Amino acid sequence: MDLEAFRWLLTDDGQALLTTATELTAEAGSELRAQEELRRSASPEHVAAALTQVELRRRAEPKFGAAASRMYFTPEGLEQATRTAVARHRAARLQTFGAASVIDLGCGIGGDLVAAAGAGLTAAGVDVDPVRVEVAAANLHALDLPGAVKVADATRVDVTPFDVAFADPARRTGTGRTFRADDWQPPWSFVERLLTRDAVVKVAPGIPHTLVPAGVEAEWVSDGGEVKEAALWSGRLASTGRRATVIGDGGLATLTEADDPGAEVREVGEFLYEPDGAVVRAGLVTAVAHGVEGGLVDPHIAYVTSDRSYRTPFARGYQVLEELPYREKQLRAALRARGVGSLTIKKRGVDVVPEQLRKRLDLHGEAEATIVLTRVAGRGRALLVRPF
Repeated sequence: MDLEAFRWLLTDDGQALLTTATELTAEAGSELRAQEELRRSASPEHVAAALTQVELRRRAEPKFGAAASRMYFTPEGLEQATRTAVARHRAARLQTFGAASVIDLGCGIGGDLVAAAGAGLTAAGVDVDPVRVEVAAANLHALDLPGAVKVADATRVDVTPFDVAFADPARRTGTGRTFRADDWQPPWSFVERLLTRDAVVKVAPGIPHTLVPAGVEAEWVSDGGEVKEAALWSGRLASTGRRATVIGDGGLATLTEADDPGAEVREVGEFLYEPDGAVVRAGLVTAVAHGVEGGLVDPHIAYVTSDRSYRTPFARGYQVLEELPYREKQLRAALRARGVGSLTIKKRGVDVVPEQLRKRLDLHGEAEATIVLTRVAGRGRALLVRPF
């Protein structure tokens, strides 16, 4: 995005064009038709800037909800930004800790800044990209929130005046997403130095447990059933070793090592539980097993079984109806005999691609069914289940 074009968009004329672009896009149902209409009174550069924001605001709704219609984005900034529910959870933890101020090192378009400021913290942010800084400042202003943003190299900022330092290293290079911590910007060496004080660093959910420094809490967070990120909490912010936090319609729930006395492998009972991805990433599957008075179906598989029915925010529950043949030919015959036409396939620990298997089974019945393909005590099993 061009910096000057974005700055113009914030002027009275730019705001008027943005409002018109939003209305025309909604009415015409076509960006091309809206573009033709807008170009009668504005330059191509300004029209492009306005229409880009209209489209990005639409795409931002799943992350930012109703606030997206007032905010500003860049394509890359929107992709990297933290979802509002997750950012608010992080800000609430800082507030509970007693932090009064936070410095966001690499603030992007300001998603975490907005959440921190909204929680009452004094929030400041820096970023090396002037466009992202301008967008972050515009978002604070648009949402009527206090905060300061400036262009600066995060690795050279003095963070000592702030209670907490927050960083969200960029995990992309010129060739795309990178999973090597040394390729992050700022690099992993900077993250390690930052984690020697009261700090929190947003990282990819796939971060290896072995990479987490001693004394640092690793928290995996899921929102709406999807693992969104991991965060490393250091200094006085760390309260456990591993934590799984689940955000859903019912609110927020958290599970830690203290909730995990361990669990044994046992035979499949009447109920099967599929732990949330954050629980799996945090290595707390046995904590779920303990919570439902059950055990594991296999020492290496993230399925839990129990003879009792529980509703838990940390796992989805299924009633086990019967065991079906695991071999494909016999499985097809069993499903056809039950009149199954619509099939949901859940799987863990087996070399199966659900979409391909569903096509090969070629079912045409009226009934709906869910099967779980997994290993139980090292052997492939197919379980007919019913979600509850």
